[in-house]
Amino acid sequence: MGEQLYENRELSWLRFNERVLEESEDERTPLCERLSFVSIYQTNLDEFFMVRVGSLHDEMLLDDEKDNKTNMKASEQLEAIREKVKGLNIRKDASYANLMNKLQDQGIHLIDFARLNQKEGEFLKQYFEAEILPLLSPITVSKKQPFPFIKNNEICAVAVLETKANKQRLGIVPCNNGMFRRLIQIPGNKGYYMLAEELILHFLPSVFQGYNITSKSLIRVTRNADIDADKVYDEELNYRDHMAEVIKMRKKLTPVRMEYTRDLDKKVLNRMKKYLNIDKDMLFKLNSPLDLSFVFDIQDILRKKEELYFTKRVPQKSPSFDETKPLIPQIMEKDKMLFYPYESIRPFLNMLHEAANDPEVISIKMTLYRLAKHSKVVEYLVEAAENGKQVDVLVELKARFDEENNIEWSRQLEQAGCHVIYGLDGLKVHSKLCLITKKTDEGIKYITQIGTGNYNEKTARLYTDICIMTADERIGKEAALIFKKLSLGEVMESVDQLMVAPKNLQNKIIDKINREIEVAKNGGEAYLGIKINSLTDKKIIDRLIEASKAGVKVDMVIRGINCLRSGIPGKTDNIRIISIVGRFLEHSRIYIFGKGEREEMYISSADFMTRNTVRRVEVAMPVKDEDIKIRIRDIFNTMLQDNFKARVQKPDGSYPYVSHEAPLINCQEIFYDKAYQAVGSEVKDIDEKEQR
Repeated sequence: MGEQLYENRELSWLRFNERVLEESEDERTPLCERLSFVSIYQTNLDEFFMVRVGSLHDEMLLDDEKDNKTNMKASEQLEAIREKVKGLNIRKDASYANLMNKLQDQGIHLIDFARLNQKEGEFLKQYFEAEILPLLSPITVSKKQPFPFIKNNEICAVAVLETKANKQRLGIVPCNNGMFRRLIQIPGNKGYYMLAEELILHFLPSVFQGYNITSKSLIRVTRNADIDADKVYDEELNYRDHMAEVIKMRKKLTPVRMEYTRDLDKKVLNRMKKYLNIDKDMLFKLNSPLDLSFVFDIQDILRKKEELYFTKRVPQKSPSFDETKPLIPQIMEKDKMLFYPYESIRPFLNMLHEAANDPEVISIKMTLYRLAKHSKVVEYLVEAAENGKQVDVLVELKARFDEENNIEWSRQLEQAGCHVIYGLDGLKVHSKLCLITKKTDEGIKYITQIGTGNYNEKTARLYTDICIMTADERIGKEAALIFKKLSLGEVMESVDQLMVAPKNLQNKIIDKINREIEVAKNGGEAYLGIKINSLTDKKIIDRLIEASKAGVKVDMVIRGINCLRSGIPGKTDNIRIISIVGRFLEHSRIYIFGKGEREEMYISSADFMTRNTVRRVEVAMPVKDEDIKIRIRDIFNTMLQDNFKARVQKPDGSYPYVSHEAPLINCQEIFYDKAYQAVGSEVKDIDEKEQR
């Protein structure tokens, strides 16, 4: 049959999360940062089960649909996921145990009752009875009392209770109700801590008095959160109110996983499986805490020990702007680029603020997908509306797990007089597009900003993204038409300058790949350079395979899911794929087609996933300014040379680290070095005021 060309999407995602877990195992990474990565691995996996496993579970119940690349049925994918996750969780438990052992050298000890002396045990008993017991809501399951609803990802203590008449019941106690601290310090023993759920588990006899407890464990249930908001939408409802109901619904959906920490009798596990209506293979025993978010509290305790953290790095001023002068005239003179997190988002925010107060500006239009909790973007849009500008804002209420935040922002924007649009039927608006329209003595002028990441001041310090601002009239006119279509609930049918999904992105990308195939077939130097988060679109994958066969050199930087296997002789051996997982989350999307004079370069919000290319509103923007082109090309080439945090995909789908040859190249550190050198800066947090 030969080597497999395609990788299953879900298994590829698990390979990505394995790379995240590897960061917690990497001795070169400072200890407290390794703690972050083991926690990120867990939260990533939680969301994976809530969304992807939940979706596969639904597919299996409906028609056991096959994956269009590997022909795996939903049931087969679930089986493969279970096996992979069991192996990864063993590694996660080992990594966690190793890190907690190393923390003891830093004076931090997370202990259990076996390591307490009598005095400490007495204190914890008194603490439990005074501070925790009154706040607990225990439940016993019997014929009269049905099995309770367990919230999504809520830790519960479960006990098998035996009555004096030798009858068995199940006792359940929710452990994280938010009314007491989770990390409890042991008095008189600095640096010694215990988790609240372990304290509750130990003192269950005080909770269920009159029973004999024969076995006990901590459990956590993960529920399916994959709701198609459009399928349950009633047109009689206000859409924002509808999304609020969807959020409530998500919290009540079917369990897809149960994790537990202690051995439980098979009969008890079977009862739990029956109560929760969950597959027995979706029960996972862990040897580490069920929720690792407490490690961030430990980090706070150790914050003064700088050697346990990455060297402090903060976003720098962009040398492209003179911030002592108005910014919009500078953009009208020459295209400008910002590169987050190495450069500050401040010039973009200042431009927005400037536009809000510019008497020549008549309108500001933006698409908003994810926003910071304290958003300067919203503040300046409100200011613009209050100053009499026309402010049109498309707020995507279906931005998964950010719906509540976006609902609240949409209310504030409407109250300020902004015109708020809530997306299109069946299509998420994922584009990062801002259009400022000026009415001058010379006529209408446009400032268009297109980015690869969200208008979020917090993630602009953590995610690598590119933002370009231009006064190009042709791009401005197309952006204006996009907003007009969106306000009418329509999509762009044709474009000239931009690529706009769902109608004009996938096909244009394929056309440009085909052009390189023809160049290669005619003996020319053909090239494709792609940086994205994920690759799942089979039509694009198949054209990339044909490009490789034709002799097109293809370099790809794909952080996450990748359904194409590179390096297979005669098929994909002209394709090199690397993944960079490091200090900052690689988020920018760059498309490069051709070399030399034929080179075309784009930045975009769109990954090469079918959901992005044909099921969302996405925008890709051509890079026209030669200085910006040179800079982006240098950024891309530097990533290709990374031999510190880059992994290279092998034909079997594995991702070993790129060989660590001298000199070591850590692209993210290089980008920060360049940002500091460009302004001759010392470590100075120029965004500190915005972050308060």
